Amino acid sequence: MRRRLHTLLLCTCLMLAMGSAATAPLQFGNAAEEARFHALTTELRCVMCQNQSLADSNAQIAQDMRREVLVLMRQGRTDAEVKQFLVDRYGEFVLYRPQVDSHTWLLWFGPGVVLLGGAAIVAGIIRRRAVADRGADRGADPREEQEW
Repeated sequence: MRRRLHTLLLCTCLMLAMGSAATAPLQFGNAAEEARFHALTTELRCVMCQNQSLADSNAQIAQDMRREVLVLMRQGRTDAEVKQFLVDRYGEFVLYRPQVDSHTWLLWFGPGVVLLGGAAIVAGIIRRRAVADRGADRGADPREEQEW
């Protein structure tokens, strides 16, 4: 019985130690590496939080992704290669600014098209009302006074 209790206690201590090591803060070699890391993680999106950058998210997957980014940086990969690795693994969603291609053209140009369409509709309504007001003014008797 005592032996089982010791084994259980040892397993519990090991699990706690492994959990605390997984959430340990990242160590950077120098200020340039830290600055590059922070620049990269602000351009990447947490795949779980959806509207938080990798730098801002506290989700476990975001911590794993930050470690992955640091490992890739230390392997000598460029920023573009790091981003491409994450896109290959998690999809285009991981980028805050996805590439302009056939899959994302609506994302990039859709808001402008909607804005121009709305402006055209408003201009058409104003033009029709102006024409209608001019037609109504022509039919009125100029000698008739308008009451206020």
